[in-house]
Amino acid sequence: MNNVKIPRNAPCPCSSGRKYKNCCLGQNGNGGLPPDPEDLFAEMRAAVQGQNFATRAEAEAFIEKFMRQQNEGAQDDFHGLSPEQMHRLLNYPFSSPPLAQFAEPLAIDPTAPILTLFNLMAEAIDDKGLKATAKGNLPRKFCREAAQSYWGEEGYRENTRFAGINMEMDFGELYVARGVAELAGLVRKYKGRFILSRDCRKLVAGAGDRAIYPRLFRSYVEKYNWAYRDRYPDLRIIQTGFLFTLYLLSLYGSEWRPQGYYADRFMKAFPMVLHEVTGHPLFPPEKSFASCYALRALERCSEFLGLALLDPVMADEPFPKRYRVKKQPLLDEFVQFHVTHIS
Repeated sequence: MNNVKIPRNAPCPCSSGRKYKNCCLGQNGNGGLPPDPEDLFAEMRAAVQGQNFATRAEAEAFIEKFMRQQNEGAQDDFHGLSPEQMHRLLNYPFSSPPLAQFAEPLAIDPTAPILTLFNLMAEAIDDKGLKATAKGNLPRKFCREAAQSYWGEEGYRENTRFAGINMEMDFGELYVARGVAELAGLVRKYKGRFILSRDCRKLVAGAGDRAIYPRLFRSYVEKYNWAYRDRYPDLRIIQTGFLFTLYLLSLYGSEWRPQGYYADRFMKAFPMVLHEVTGHPLFPPEKSFASCYALRALERCSEFLGLALLDPVMADEPFPKRYRVKKQPLLDEFVQFHVTHIS
């Protein structure tokens, strides 16, 4: 039975960690196998060759068993993870304790830009609340004061050289932090004012920032849309794969490395993502993806959440930005990966 197809619910042979029906099914236009990796397909064909299957169901069961055995082995492109473990990282990041655990609450006092902005909001809200604008945003006066505190005087002057802060959206980091805090159920509006929720007050009264940070983190990676307003393609895998990015940082982040180091490894783990990027003579798919990945996964996630430090690298050209990356101590305190080769 040489025409046996992979069962739709079997792990995808491209080792993405996803089910075949949600990954490579139909990529070559006829519902057959994707074009690569050819070595794996050759192994599968060799395994089927010479087998005597009484029914199609028996053949498909054999193929599914073969694929599951393949998915239990560590993959070089996954940096020691098996496809099954990758599947867990992508689809069940917060419910796979044998693979990864999040400290909640933290054992140390966390430091992160998003937490700094949340505390500025919480202080301004206090017990009386903070009056919202007619459009339901944070008031301009507070946004300006928060920006001065967050950036410092010199940073404030630099960031407002061409346009001042006249509304909440002019201070992008604060706009995101407020939205994430609302998604996390920490801040809400009541009778035209921003107030802290009862749950938030309990957390603050208990473990404080050690309990608030995990709530903000989970809301940011699960509920906030990373693709909002950045003009890149959706590329949902960058957000879905947030835990793989943190895994890479946990492995290699002890030393300074260029941003492309992580983009290249993420792209190699998920090569099918390049089909979602439109090519351009000046920006081939690989370069476009790397730029999007650096913005979303490194700048707006890892750095904003206090898990990585980004150090600009001086260059003659202003675009694209270049920097080197190193993990922050908070990463190892917050996420514990249980993979044997991690030191």
